Amino acid sequence: MKGPNYKAHMYCAVILTALLVMYCVHLPANAQSAAQREAVEKSRSMVPGGPWPAGDQKGMANTLGPGTWMRCAAHLAADGAQVYELNHVRSNTMPLSPFGRPLSYTFTPSVSLPGTKHVFNGEQVNGGEPGAQGTQMDALGHFAYYDNVWDGKGDAPLEGAKYYGGHSQKDVKPASDSPLLKLGIENVPPIVTSAVLLDAKAHMGNGETLEPGTLVTKADIDAMVEAQGLSWRGILPGDVVYIYTGWGDNWADPDKDKSYYAMGPGLSMDAAEYLAERKIVLVALDNPFTDPVAKGQLQRKAMPPQGMDQGLPFYIHHYNLAVAGIHQIQNANLGALAKNKVWTSCTMILPLRSKGHAGSPVRPVAIGVSHK
Repeated sequence: MKGPNYKAHMYCAVILTALLVMYCVHLPANAQSAAQREAVEKSRSMVPGGPWPAGDQKGMANTLGPGTWMRCAAHLAADGAQVYELNHVRSNTMPLSPFGRPLSYTFTPSVSLPGTKHVFNGEQVNGGEPGAQGTQMDALGHFAYYDNVWDGKGDAPLEGAKYYGGHSQKDVKPASDSPLLKLGIENVPPIVTSAVLLDAKAHMGNGETLEPGTLVTKADIDAMVEAQGLSWRGILPGDVVYIYTGWGDNWADPDKDKSYYAMGPGLSMDAAEYLAERKIVLVALDNPFTDPVAKGQLQRKAMPPQGMDQGLPFYIHHYNLAVAGIHQIQNANLGALAKNKVWTSCTMILPLRSKGHAGSPVRPVAIGVSHK
C-alpha cells in the first residue's frame, strides 16, 4: 500500500540512484573495466589463432594486430592510467649474466669540431652480449634442440639441430661465425597488446619472495587469475603475461653480493604448455632465466627443479623459443606494477632490430590503472 510520502520517497530514490550511477561511471576502475570488457569481447574474433605458415619466423607475434591494439586502447584512454617502466637501468655495475663475457661501457671524452659550435659525447661497448644482459629479450633463434641427448663425445652434432618453424642449423646458422640468417631478433614486430600481471609473490609466497627453484604451475596461474578478479577475461590470445615472483627485488646496482644471477624461481613445464595453448605472444618474469634454477644448479651441485628426464634442464627456454614460438623477456622490473595492483594494462615492447642477433636490450612499458 502506498503511503502519503510514496512519491517523495520514489523521487529521492531516483535522484540517489542517478547520483550513484554518475559517481560509479567516473570511477577509474569501473570505467576501465567497462571499456576493457567491450574491447575484449570485440577482439575475440579479430585475433588470429593460427596455424602459422611453414617456415614462420614470427611465432606467436602473428597474433598481433587490430584486435590486440584495440584491447590496448581501452587502457590508454582510461582515467588515471599511468606509465610503468618494466626495465632496469643498464650500467657498468648492474648484475651480469654468467653465460657470457662481462659487459661494460667506456665513456669517451667530449669532442669538439673545429670551425663549429658543436660538442659531441658518446660511449663504447666493451665485450659481452648487450642483448643478453639487463632487461633483455630472446630471439626465437636463441635456442634449438636435438632429437636425442648428446653424450658429449666428439664434436656436437649441430647439423641435426632443430629450430622453431621447422628451420635447420644450415638455415639458421650455417657457420660458426655466422649471424642468425633466420629467426633473428629483427624479425620480432613491435609488440603492442594487452598484458596481464600475475602476482606470484602475493599469492604463492604470501608476500615473500619465491624461493630459488620454485615452480609457478598451471594451477598457480589459474588460481592467480581467479584471485585477482580476472576470470571474466582469463588469458587471451595475443596477451603478454608478466609474472612477479619477487626475485627481481634482489636486483641491486651496484651488484655487490653477486647472487641475483645464481638462481631463481621460474615457470613449470605445464605452465609453459598452458600459456602456449592460450596463444600468448610473450612471457616475462622478474628473474634471470624464465626457467626455475635451484641454488647450486649452475655449478652442477644441484639438479634442475624439473629434472633431466628429457635432457632439457632449461625446458622453458626450449619450449617457448624452439617449439611454441613464444617470445620471452628476462629481468623484467615488475615491482611497481605489482605494488599498485595494475593487473591488466597496455604494454609496448620494441626490441632493437639488430640483424642476425639472438637477443636485444629492451625497454618494455605498461600503461594501466591501479586497482588498489
